[in-house]
Amino acid sequence: MSLAMGAIGGLVLFLYGVHELSQALKAVAGERMKRLIGQATGDRFRGLGAGTVATVLLDSSSLTIILLITFVDAGLATFVQALPVVLGANIGTTFSSQVFAVGIDAYAPVLMLAGFLLRMTMKKHHAKDWGSAIFGIGLVLFGLHTIGEAAEPLKDQPAVTDWLKTMATPVYGIIAGAAITVAIQSSSAMLGIIITLAGQGIIPLEAGIAMMLGAEIGTCADTLVATIGRSRDALRVGLFHLFFNIITVLIGAVLVEQIVAFATWTSDDVAQQIANAHVAFNVGGALLFLGFVRIVGRLIERAVPERMEAVPAE
Repeated sequence: MSLAMGAIGGLVLFLYGVHELSQALKAVAGERMKRLIGQATGDRFRGLGAGTVATVLLDSSSLTIILLITFVDAGLATFVQALPVVLGANIGTTFSSQVFAVGIDAYAPVLMLAGFLLRMTMKKHHAKDWGSAIFGIGLVLFGLHTIGEAAEPLKDQPAVTDWLKTMATPVYGIIAGAAITVAIQSSSAMLGIIITLAGQGIIPLEAGIAMMLGAEIGTCADTLVATIGRSRDALRVGLFHLFFNIITVLIGAVLVEQIVAFATWTSDDVAQQIANAHVAFNVGGALLFLGFVRIVGRLIERAVPERMEAVPAE
């Protein structure tokens, strides 16, 4: 009961912190990111960079892609011009996994206090928004720290550790990672939980990487929902995001042994290994697709044609 209450409390704090951070960063940088994305959609490399920067600053690949969908829906960018930004968003989301792996959660109360004081003492809305962002970061890290402490006794439970080891089978790990990501609606949150539990020795490296691959598919749910009722081009952006993640995850499942070997080579710490694997996988997938965005775009346009106009009866 103590373990369950600690894990639930930590998860609630963590998810609330993710929500607060997302809302605060949207208020602080949302308009700037809209301008950045709008100016970068004409060139694939600028689009890739804009998607990366926007996702780092907004701390959400889903939010970046949803902003992009609204741009395409409004006719401010074409479907094909938007695709490099989607690839950049996948790179940008790896920044948070590196932050989680560094292990600065012990200082979370300092960030929470600083953010709280800014919110309470500053009169300007911009300063208050920054206070909310700092408070959100602290709350996210504190929630992860609470989850890690609550889950620590699990590593002495053979039944739990044996079950988690089955997640090392790519199919099981991918399904579990995708399902949990859809449930909590954030791939960054999912990676944070995976990295935290791996750092506690509860999740082995192979299982963590398999679940990381699943999180890449699960994150597509939000962007697909955002395309409902929008133009065909907006729908194509959401489908490209799903198609890109499914193809790269399938490649990752085939090359999972090589990804594990690379992760092991980069660090001796399991949490850092998973974060490094996340960076390598997402950057590699984005660069692989970057040269083929026009070809893939044409295929999706054929698969999702424009709606046929009704012919009026004479």
